[in-house]
Amino acid sequence: MATKKSVTSLKEADLKGKRVFVRVDLNVPLDDNFNITDDTRIRAAVPTIKYLMDHGSKVILCTHLGRPKGVTPKYSLKPLVPRLSELLGVQVKMANDCIGEEVEKLVAEFSDGGVLLLENVRFHKEEEKNDPEFSKKLAALADVYVNDAFGTAHRAHASTEGVAKYLKPSVAGFLMQKELDYLVGAVANPKKPFAAIVGGSKVSTKIGVIESLLGKVDILILGGGMIFTFYKAQGYSVGSSLVEEDKLDLATSLVEKAKAKGVSLLLPTDVVIADKFAADANSKVVPASAIPDGWMGLDVGPDGIKTFCEALDTTKTVIWNGPMGVFEFDKFAVGTEVSHFNLNLRLYQWCFGNGLVISFCRQLPRSLQSSVARV
Repeated sequence: MATKKSVTSLKEADLKGKRVFVRVDLNVPLDDNFNITDDTRIRAAVPTIKYLMDHGSKVILCTHLGRPKGVTPKYSLKPLVPRLSELLGVQVKMANDCIGEEVEKLVAEFSDGGVLLLENVRFHKEEEKNDPEFSKKLAALADVYVNDAFGTAHRAHASTEGVAKYLKPSVAGFLMQKELDYLVGAVANPKKPFAAIVGGSKVSTKIGVIESLLGKVDILILGGGMIFTFYKAQGYSVGSSLVEEDKLDLATSLVEKAKAKGVSLLLPTDVVIADKFAADANSKVVPASAIPDGWMGLDVGPDGIKTFCEALDTTKTVIWNGPMGVFEFDKFAVGTEVSHFNLNLRLYQWCFGNGLVISFCRQLPRSLQSSVARV
């Protein structure tokens, strides 16, 4: 796996006076009063931003927050400005949009070493569609592109993939490079036995990840919404759980490939189901093969968690990509949390996916935190 050119390869001659578009991941949790409850992602972005500031760049920060459907005030980035300014030691300016004349004017006016935060890029539906015209509008704001948002780099969106087509050089930030280096080491030379935990809502978004890992791991654990496609492919009743009907044959083929390669592919034996997709839904635990009509699976059940933990206790390298359940709702976050905490801390290498377990990582002993990266 080749790593991207790093921001460290750019010196003052490359950066001074240049407009640098930096895709960061500032998708931090906020409470009901819009106070930041965990600033880990902001602090992780600081080294790259400061490097660019110190080399005389005009730093343009782009990020998303939450899952807005169009312009949604509660997902505005305004609450992030005070903490970001405090950590950087400068007053960060905030735009009311991420494209348009007002943004172009702000970019033209702010000085070398300054920082401008664009409004939530996902307020525009074109972001997640990787729309070429939208990508061009973002790219027109800058001269150089830096991607330091490892947690979203796997998604081909306008701000992560589209912009890079129109800006050269395009390089990795410090956080991106660090985690790519860690991942390369973990996958290329893993301490055996080697396991992977793959979660997420859709198997279609994880095909490449799963197929790649089948050639490397000893144990593959699947969780999240994707498991119901696998269950249905096996003839199970899945109620109203999320299923990709056009991926049933794919699910079957992945199971067969795992068997052929001698990989132990584990699905939860039981699931936590709900009568609606909501934090206050009624819930109960049932066998994975017995989900009643009108109910949907939203998390891994206790027996499944126990089985996963027993399997992982034998491993020395674990890669984790994606959540085991609907972790946004506390009632259905147990699989994601317990799968982490219930493991033997003798594990040598940990890589975590999509930034979804940052808050869990912070609660680990410092001796283990140093061996953690995100995939």
